[in-house]
Amino acid sequence: MQIYEELKARGLLAQVTNEEEVRELVNSGKATFYIGFDPTADSLHVGHFMALCLMKRLQMAGNRPIALLGGGTGMIGDPSGRTDLRKVLTKEAIQHNIDCFKVQMSRFIDFSDGKALMVNNADWLLGLNYVDFLREVGAHFSVNRMLTAECYKQRMEKGLTFLEFNYMIMQAYDFYRLFQDYGCNFQFGGDDQWSNMLAGTELIRRKLGKDAHAMTITLLLNSEGKKMGKTASGAVWLDPNKTSPYEFYQYWRNVADADVLKCIRMLTFLPLEEIDAMDKWEGAELNRAKEILAFELTKLVHGEEEAQKAQDAAKALFGGGAKAEIPTTVLSDDDFENDEIGVIGLLVKAGLCASNGEARRAIQQGGVSIGDRKVTDLFESVKKDAFTAGDFILRRGKKNFRKLEIQ
Repeated sequence: MQIYEELKARGLLAQVTNEEEVRELVNSGKATFYIGFDPTADSLHVGHFMALCLMKRLQMAGNRPIALLGGGTGMIGDPSGRTDLRKVLTKEAIQHNIDCFKVQMSRFIDFSDGKALMVNNADWLLGLNYVDFLREVGAHFSVNRMLTAECYKQRMEKGLTFLEFNYMIMQAYDFYRLFQDYGCNFQFGGDDQWSNMLAGTELIRRKLGKDAHAMTITLLLNSEGKKMGKTASGAVWLDPNKTSPYEFYQYWRNVADADVLKCIRMLTFLPLEEIDAMDKWEGAELNRAKEILAFELTKLVHGEEEAQKAQDAAKALFGGGAKAEIPTTVLSDDDFENDEIGVIGLLVKAGLCASNGEARRAIQQGGVSIGDRKVTDLFESVKKDAFTAGDFILRRGKKNFRKLEIQ
């Protein structure tokens, strides 16, 4: 099976323009494609994970990826799929986030010897003269048509700023520059990017003519990636300092039964024949499939050693196995008042809840326990000496827990 057919079989493609040309380019290893990453945080998250896996697959088939870092567009913020205005970041914060992205991307993509490129759109966007840009690019866009785009609809309800309104034009200009400067002939993106992506192909056609349009091919990555990576306490990050390898493992270990095989197809590099054999799995076998998914993805992001530690820890805690390394939060004297700390504070400190309010609700719903004892008192406190034995386990739900120790 060639790579394009494999992408379809894995459920990765939703919509495609110029499909026959795309198939030919991808299968022959002649594609130069880009995916954009706006540096809105100091770590990539699971929502980016599918894009990175896709880039890796295509590179393994001989194609050349371009990771476009949004040092310019990140100063505006993509309005797609949002009902509120993104936080405006400083140039210094954006650069710091870009530096973090570069390190993480290099674990997936081989950037040596020109096999892949990492490009920052700040290189061309920040130096643009506004009037010249309006004349050169803005003249090719219809405001009426832009306002019908899905990426603007949710923001229109609460008030779309002129700042955000420019995002589509800037993204289209990115594709034009990548096409001109690097021979980039198509792009990938999530479902909510379709209008922005088509704007890029249209801009190239208008500026360079119909002959150029034959080489501007837009693919649309399936939107499943947008649904991934959210938990009650926030995003699932690829940075181990923000989401530990164990937490990452547990996130995938806890996917719904209906989603496990879909995730294995889309995200792992296991052979399709092996995955197809799992289609008939039921009951306990689905739990085995979840373990395979969690191990394979943790290995991909954090390495085989950390994946094995996470798997051993899960089995030790939930299967009664031997002791293994489990997620630990270290408390200091400053966390205590009169040698005590409230359970609500512990839940937040341990990262099991994002806020005191969320912690209170978790206790009221009967989802919090210390060891095997359920916590029912919102005002329960724990004395400092309870943490000295090294076996204090705080749980939220069945599969989210922390060991707490004192410094």
